[in-house]
Amino acid sequence: QVQLVESGGGLVQPGGSLRLSCLTSGTISSIRGMGWARQAPGKQRESVAGITSGGIINYSDSVKGRFTISRDNAKNTVYLQMNSLKPEDTALYYCDVHLISGLVIWGQGTQVTVSS
Repeated sequence: QVQLVESGGGLVQPGGSLRLSCLTSGTISSIRGMGWARQAPGKQRESVAGITSGGIINYSDSVKGRFTISRDNAKNTVYLQMNSLKPEDTALYYCDVHLISGLVIWGQGTQVTVSS
């Protein structure tokens, strides 16, 4: 089983930056891909970035050019660097792990609030 611990959320002004971290533990060899999703109040959860075990990366159009996903295999951690943040980026951000079995595991979420 894989466990996830997210950190790095907080309050930031528009135009600012934050870096989210997701530390994974457990059976890392069973991971097919990892990513970040977010859910704003009253809206559906949306995927914003993903990285496969082979290093293929994708972003949603809403964050492309502003967010960067990366991973440090030695630390079993995946990151989401968020730059040029906008008020509409305010949401609860979740780390997600896609296992080879097809199971998806979610973290507990970390709040990001963009406001002046």
